[in-house]
Amino acid sequence: MKKVFVAGHNGMVGSAICRQLRQQSDVKVITRTRQELDLCNQSDVLHFMKLENPDEVILAAAKVGGIQANDSYPAEFIYQNLQIQSNVIHAAHLNDVQKLLFLGSSCIYPREVNQPMAEDALLTGVLEPTNEPYAVAKIAGIKMCESYNRQYGRDYRSVMPTNLYGPGDNYHPKISHVVPALIRRFHEAKESNIDKVVVWGSGRPKREFLYVDDMAEASLFIHNLDPEKFVLQTQPMMSHINVGTGTDITIEELAKTVKDVVGFNGKIVFDHTKPDGTPRKLMDVSLLNNLGWSAKMPLKRGLTRSYQNFVYNYKKTFSK
Repeated sequence: MKKVFVAGHNGMVGSAICRQLRQQSDVKVITRTRQELDLCNQSDVLHFMKLENPDEVILAAAKVGGIQANDSYPAEFIYQNLQIQSNVIHAAHLNDVQKLLFLGSSCIYPREVNQPMAEDALLTGVLEPTNEPYAVAKIAGIKMCESYNRQYGRDYRSVMPTNLYGPGDNYHPKISHVVPALIRRFHEAKESNIDKVVVWGSGRPKREFLYVDDMAEASLFIHNLDPEKFVLQTQPMMSHINVGTGTDITIEELAKTVKDVVGFNGKIVFDHTKPDGTPRKLMDVSLLNNLGWSAKMPLKRGLTRSYQNFVYNYKKTFSK
């Protein structure tokens, strides 16, 4: 039985990956809470890796947030993410872990990149200013994996997901991403009989959204892909793989869909004084599709499941 350490198992993606791994009879999932293991502490991570001796590592741990969080806490976003991934990747190597999967983000690509964003667009232009520190950290993670592969013959792979949503999402009113923020805002407006919901920006930017269980499935698909097939489809210093649906919608269309799912009957008002962020972020997923995987969950069905999960947990988790 192989031992797989999932760093960030309590997060939305990490928990979805754990759910799927635990369905496999030949896998023992190893996890630690933040209180049990501080991934920003190098010596603690080294000690843990030596003690547990995992066969494989999936690095889903990260400090994440939406535009407001990234813009408000840039130092924390670059420092903590660099620390987490540097400690885990290096400790895995020192403990002779041959297989590792690093989860990045679509924000690694330049702000004005051609759409859809292909893997080879990395480092070809200026990043979006509002999340540049986070993006720089994630780019460093990709290059760490590639560097350990080149120098030590490791099999460290990277996946770059588009915008994710689903069970386990962060619904904090100030630091959540757009889907959970809209779900909570429309729900509370409906419950309080408020006649309008304010949405940041113009509503014109386009975004792609991937259900988290699809992301978990794609991650494990890439992680377990035959090494020869993986190497044939990638390059030594351009080895990351995009994960998405290959389709996008405007924020206005998303807001209207969430409004319909929640059952809110009021108006949507766009606050043009707030930032829009990157105009468009659509992933080119042709590489992933050619490897044999494509997304399954339709957006409205995924949003419906997300809202049902939110309502189930709202009173005990989000109402304080």
